[in-house]
Amino acid sequence: MSSKSFNRLRTVFAHVLLIFLSLLCLFFFYILIINATHSHAELQKGFYALPGTSFLKNFNSVANNGEFPMMRGVLNSLIVSGSCAAICTYFSALTAYGIYAYDFKLKKVAFTFIMMILVMPTQVTAMGFLRLITKMGMYDSLLPLIIPSIASPAVFYFMYSYLESSLPLSLVEAARIDGSWEFRTFNQIVLPIMKPAMAVQAIFTFVGSWNNYFVPALVIQSKDKMTVPILIALLRGADYMNRDMGKIYMMILVAIVPIILVYLLLSKYIIAGVTLGGVKG
Repeated sequence: MSSKSFNRLRTVFAHVLLIFLSLLCLFFFYILIINATHSHAELQKGFYALPGTSFLKNFNSVANNGEFPMMRGVLNSLIVSGSCAAICTYFSALTAYGIYAYDFKLKKVAFTFIMMILVMPTQVTAMGFLRLITKMGMYDSLLPLIIPSIASPAVFYFMYSYLESSLPLSLVEAARIDGSWEFRTFNQIVLPIMKPAMAVQAIFTFVGSWNNYFVPALVIQSKDKMTVPILIALLRGADYMNRDMGKIYMMILVAIVPIILVYLLLSKYIIAGVTLGGVKG
């Protein structure tokens, strides 16, 4: 077999494999949408490949359910996730710029300390965090879900790697010589360069905060302040006689719509940000 034929065969095989994997991933979304259109009684009978007629009924049950305020939960999740994405990306970029652009005695110590925090699981500090926010009067509020996002070692490291590969220090020095204030330099010169990296991390932070269950379940008690994952868990944990599978599937469908929209709108930045944000060899 010639090399040309082999390359063509390899290309065809790669495309077939990618199409198969794509269909496999989309299959679960398709089943979710199909199940959200069927009633609980229909879902008890077995698997359905075609849509049902209970979509609006299930949606109205979710939207008007006072016991599980799903729409309020979506709003809470949007507030928390949007705030976390904005705060995390800006302050992580600011911290990365400070360590990258300045030379000081404890520079390596500060970088190592941040990296050490990166490997510390959230569960290890959960009880101390809970006691702290209780003493500060922030228990059962959305603030403990937003404020800690200011310090994100993983996002900081990504931003630092991006700056190493994309920001020449001569540009910063030129701005300083021209008399630019440091925050003005960062906001007007550095941030535009870091747009791809910030867009990527904003997506990942938004999705991570949206799907976060552990911390909200730890600090939120009032149903009007609960986020989407907690409400879904509560509904799924209801007793068997009161469980409505059609409503559960509809709640899950409503919960993933904002994530899908974020990916569709900003997915082009993922490839650009990862490519440009790679560590320079």
